[in-house]
Amino acid sequence: MQIIPAIDIRNGKCVRLVQGDYSRQINYENDPVSQAMFFEDCGAEIIHVVDLDGAKEGHPVNSDLVCEIRSKVNVEVEIGGGIRTEKDICLYAEAGITRIIIGTKILNPDFSETISKYKNSIVAGIDAKDGKVATHGWVNVSEHNALDVIRNLCSQGVNRIIFTDIATDGMMQGPNYDSLKQILDNIPGVALVASGGVSSVDDVKKLKMLEKNGLFGCIIGKAIYDGMIDLKEAVRIANG
Repeated sequence: MQIIPAIDIRNGKCVRLVQGDYSRQINYENDPVSQAMFFEDCGAEIIHVVDLDGAKEGHPVNSDLVCEIRSKVNVEVEIGGGIRTEKDICLYAEAGITRIIIGTKILNPDFSETISKYKNSIVAGIDAKDGKVATHGWVNVSEHNALDVIRNLCSQGVNRIIFTDIATDGMMQGPNYDSLKQILDNIPGVALVASGGVSSVDDVKKLKMLEKNGLFGCIIGKAIYDGMIDLKEAVRIANG
């Protein structure tokens, strides 16, 4: 199982949002590039980066900073936030970023051709509340059932899924294990990454138990910044 530390960028700085709410922002002094290098030194093999300004504006905003991160580390970088067009995907692909997260746009039928073209690079970011997919930076909750959406994406060849349970994100109360297990049990072969709520090494240990069901990894953010999880220890547990 992969431990994937997160860097959320807003106005060029590392921040965290509670339940995706831009009015509930926690600021950190860490420089995003230095933070990425630190994560690499701790043993992370993938670094999760989110352009929060991009997610809000609907197009990449901090792309220069994201590309700088890519140039300074020797591990995989995945990027999400405001990626809505093939041009956006090409921007990051040309910078050497091989994991490009598509959120809201992936639900648009008109995007199916792009999905097919870049399916080996695309990671689907599925954010859900009460089993329904949330869109537009978590502002709207759709009628789309998250399980059905993930199943459909896998049928199109996109099997790398980041699943975020909004109710748990930033709340430090543990992931939604039931939702994760439901996805893994119902969609064999999905490369699922858990996001939201990981707040202790016990959470990492519990998620590790889902590896046998197919869990690929988990994203950890606030718990690392607040010192609740030692990244090196989490990596060791995940590799054990």
